[in-house]
Amino acid sequence: MSTDTLNNSTISIRKGTLNDLPAMQKLFTDTIQVICKKDYNQAQRNAWSAGADNEERWMNVIKGQYVLIAETENQTVGFSTLDQGNYIDLLFVHQEYQHQGIASLLYAKMEEEALRHGQKQLTADVSKTARPFFEKAGFQMLKEQTVNVKGVDLTNYKMVKNLTL
Repeated sequence: MSTDTLNNSTISIRKGTLNDLPAMQKLFTDTIQVICKKDYNQAQRNAWSAGADNEERWMNVIKGQYVLIAETENQTVGFSTLDQGNYIDLLFVHQEYQHQGIASLLYAKMEEEALRHGQKQLTADVSKTARPFFEKAGFQMLKEQTVNVKGVDLTNYKMVKNLTL
C-alpha cells in the first residue's frame, strides 16, 4: 500500500479485494453516466454502464487481475486493473475527484507492475473520454474501433505504449 497527498487530500493506494466489488461497480456506473456525457449519448452510456451488472465478469476481474483501489477517508475514489500483466482493463476515477492526479497515480502503479514482470508494452482499449489521458501518459493510438454493447455501437480506441526498463 502507498499513500500520496494530492490537493490536500491523502490518497492511499492498496490492492483490491472481493469486498471492493460493490464500490467498484458503483463508481464504474456513476463515472460513465456523469463524466462520459460529452462523448457518449444516453443509450450508449446506459449500455456501457450496464456492464456493472455482469457479476461473472467482475468476479473474474477481482480474482484474475491486478487490482488497485484509490481511497481517501475510507471512500473509494478510483480503481484500476491490469489483466495478464500488460492490458489496462479498467481505470476509473470518481466524478468528484477528477483532475486531481488520481488516475495518474493509479496508472503509474500499473506501469510499475508491468515493468516488474518484464513487460515490453502496455495496451488498453480506451473511451473517447479517456483518450487524452492515455495520450498524455505516452500511449499511441493503433486504431479506432466500434464495439457493440447490448446492441448499441460505441467508439473506442486500441492504444499501446512501449515500455523502457
